[in-house]
This record gives sequence, structure tokens and C-alpha cells, in this order.
Amino acid sequence: RQLPSIAVSLQEARPGPPGTGTLTAMPPKPLEPGDPPRLGRFELLGRLGEGGQGVVFLGRGPGPGEERVAVKVLRSTADDDVLERLARELDAIHQVQPFVTAGVIEASAEGERRYVVSEFIDGPSLQDRVDARGPLPEGDLQRLAVGTATALTAIHGAGVVHRDFKPANVLLGPDGPRVVDFGIARLTDAATITSGLIGTPSYVAPEQLAGRRPTSAVDIFAWK
Repeated sequence: RQLPSIAVSLQEARPGPPGTGTLTAMPPKPLEPGDPPRLGRFELLGRLGEGGQGVVFLGRGPGPGEERVAVKVLRSTADDDVLERLARELDAIHQVQPFVTAGVIEASAEGERRYVVSEFIDGPSLQDRVDARGPLPEGDLQRLAVGTATALTAIHGAGVVHRDFKPANVLLGPDGPRVVDFGIARLTDAATITSGLIGTPSYVAPEQLAGRRPTSAVDIFAWK
């Protein structure tokens, strides 16, 4: 199973109060033996998810707005490809406006534990929401379309092509949708942008299948 994105919502969700049509995130799982109680200035409160690349924790910091944060800790065995993907994701996130994704608060590549601290988005992914309750009502769908279109406009305006826009990478935060997981994103002015089939096949644009250089149009194709 893939490690959740740097911008983490709880992947397990339960229905909210009757009649609300919302999903409420499940509490984090307790820390396990061997888990660090804190990293840097951040106290770790529980586990949000685990995958082949590492573990994502719910954390808390001393600063304003740090009451709840997501702390992604890479395994010590992480290879160069994992580190390259992480570096690419951080580079892309720093380019875009914070209101469209989950902002990175701190990152550390030193010592035995390499980790990234980011804003915690308290809500399920769009994929989880649809799987749990089916299609969105018309009004919610229209608001989602406007919110995600606005997010893509900001991402493309920052010179970034996401290349893996899909429901699993849209988090339904309390203040609107956030686009996450920039692990295969590229800056449009990069010296090289890998062509070919990169991304989730059911959302890949025809020009990607043809091996052409991806542009912002590939994200719009996936959005439609």
C-alpha cells in the first residue's frame, strides 16, 4: 500500500451526524513501541497511516497553527527514488499558493530520521467520500468543481504540472478542497519533463499515452 501523501487526511473515515452528509475522520492509532515520542519541536500523538516508504503521524507543535500537523517519516531504508520523489514534491508545493494544498511547515533530511511536517487536512479524500456515500449532490458537486478548478488554476499559474490529478489526491478539507501528492509533478520550465505513461492510467491524457511532453492540459483532462 502506498504511503499517504505529505498532506494527510485520515484514510479511514466514518459517517458524520445523521443528515449532515459529511464524513468524520477516525481518531489516530496509538504510537507503537519504537515510535519516537517527538521529532524536533513536534510531539507525536498517534499514527495516521503506514506504507512501504514510511509512517505518517499526527503531531503537535508549539507554534501558532501547529495544534495538529502531519509528520511524514521516511524509513531508514528509503532508496534514491523515494528521496527524489520527496524532493520533487517539496519543490512543487513551495511553488503553489498555500490555499490550494497543504503547506509544508518544516523538513529535515539530517540524522537517522528524515521527515516532513505539513499542515493537517481534517477530511477524507474525494475518493473516500464517494466510496462511502456515492455521488455528490448537485450543489456539492458544483462547489467542488469550482474549488478544484481554482486550485488547478493556481497550480498552473505557479508553473507546475501536477500529472496525477484524481479523486484520491483531492482532500475535502473544512475550508474547501485541497490538491495533494505532487510526487510526480514537474515545473513547466524544467530542463527536462519526463514523457510517457506517468500517473494513474484511467486519468492519463491521450498526449501522455502518445509520449508527448505533458503540459497543464493533462491536468485539465483529468479534471473533466
